[in-house]
Amino acid sequence: MPIFSTQTSIRKALTNAVMLVTALCLSLSISISTYLDVKEQKALIVDKISILSKIIAYNAQITVLFDDNETESERLKSFESVPLIKNIHIYSIDELSNEPVFFSSFNANRTPPVPIKVGSIDNLLEPRFKDKDIELITPIVYEGDTIGYVYVRGGLDRLNQYINRKIIIDILLTLFVLVLVYFVARRIQKRIANPIDELSNLLQDVSKNHKYETRAQKNNIDEINQLAGSLNIMLARTQKQIERHEKDKQEIKQLNQSLEEKVNQRTIALREANQELLNTLERMHQYQNQIVENEKMASLGQMVAGVAHEVNTPIGLGITGSTLLRDKLAEIHTQFEQKTLTSAHLKRFINDGIENLDLIYRNLNRAAELVSSFKKVAVNQDVEVTTKINLNNLLSDVVMSMRSEIQYRNPKITINCSNEVSIETKSGPLQQVLQQLLSNSVIHAFSDEQNNEITFNVERNESSLSIHYFDNGIGVEKSIRKRIFDPFVTTKRGEGGSGLGMHLVYNLVTQALGGSIVYDELADEGAHFIITLPLQEGAA
Repeated sequence: MPIFSTQTSIRKALTNAVMLVTALCLSLSISISTYLDVKEQKALIVDKISILSKIIAYNAQITVLFDDNETESERLKSFESVPLIKNIHIYSIDELSNEPVFFSSFNANRTPPVPIKVGSIDNLLEPRFKDKDIELITPIVYEGDTIGYVYVRGGLDRLNQYINRKIIIDILLTLFVLVLVYFVARRIQKRIANPIDELSNLLQDVSKNHKYETRAQKNNIDEINQLAGSLNIMLARTQKQIERHEKDKQEIKQLNQSLEEKVNQRTIALREANQELLNTLERMHQYQNQIVENEKMASLGQMVAGVAHEVNTPIGLGITGSTLLRDKLAEIHTQFEQKTLTSAHLKRFINDGIENLDLIYRNLNRAAELVSSFKKVAVNQDVEVTTKINLNNLLSDVVMSMRSEIQYRNPKITINCSNEVSIETKSGPLQQVLQQLLSNSVIHAFSDEQNNEITFNVERNESSLSIHYFDNGIGVEKSIRKRIFDPFVTTKRGEGGSGLGMHLVYNLVTQALGGSIVYDELADEGAHFIITLPLQEGAA
């Protein structure tokens, strides 16, 4: 059986959400504020009682030294006006036992005395809070020697009163804010729910009275306006459909009056339908031509973007280097004119000039290499002479020539080709194709030097010869498999890859060699390219 969730209204849900979020935020804010405030008040109490204890210890130096406890008792009575102080003990060091003994004390009004704390001196050298008081013992030091101790006990009554008062104020403030937020939420829910109610009433009226010409009015809420707009579109389409239906009924009624009129009208309708079909076919041809042109322009745009991206970087760096060199030259010229040129300035200018010239040379050389690679994409290889080559020897020669470039990935290369297989073709373009495939595997497929394998399988039939190229690398990303032979398609953009390698391979195979190359998209592991070359007379 289906499970139905509890139904609710937008008004109730909005009010509950606003109230809940407000209550949580207020609770969290007040809790943190109260905690920090109480912590600050305790710190102030600790500072105050520490200062008072140090003052008492300083004043008690002479009375303890001369064993004048009466004077000290009179002096301690002055702390009756300090509400924080509840009890004060002064201990002196006995000359015989060298242990602290009671010397004098003070107890605030309506405060019972506390036991002697000579056994807790080490524990109370730092302030210690209890439930309703704070205790602290401070040494009495005279000329570097400890001659006694001061025990001070302070009350936390005012702190507790402050905390209780703050809690009451926070509760009242919370209730006030919640009441205020409740009325604001009610205001907001009316602003949101009322337009929805109006749309609901409008739909009920349309459904009941079939007033499809009715339209929803706009309001100041974007989402409601979008809903109202969609509703108006639906009503307009429904109205048009009903009008069309009524019109069709009238036409059918008229057609039924006369068979001849009915046939004539059907003939006219058929003629119009045929004309519309012809117009549709003509538009389809136009759309087809437009799609072809769009594809050409998209390919051209991609190619131009790739060329701009690749060439702009070295040219921009060259311009930057030349600008820096011009600024340095202007600076050295100014120093020369002002006769302030020194050997250090000249030496720095020479060093900077060498660096800038090296930068310009490297980037212009890089731009020249890129332009050369771009030219290779469009070069027609038909000028090379077709010769008979031994395919096994060609594959071995290509692997040997690439050994220094691929050895850092240490791939295991296997060539499955009979020594007797030969073909009439252009060795230069075929060699470039094989070298580019090896280079792609080393750069893109292999990530380390472990277990890398490359395999060439050569298959021959009556009319063609196929070269299957395999590697066990990471393969080609699914997003670019269908575009792998397009220009400027690469996963190494910004890392040295220009995206022209596989496009050059495709052009060489299809134009220079007259064959075909495909990428096996169903390969489970690594990459698999299939090169098919036509056999000519003399192939074995």
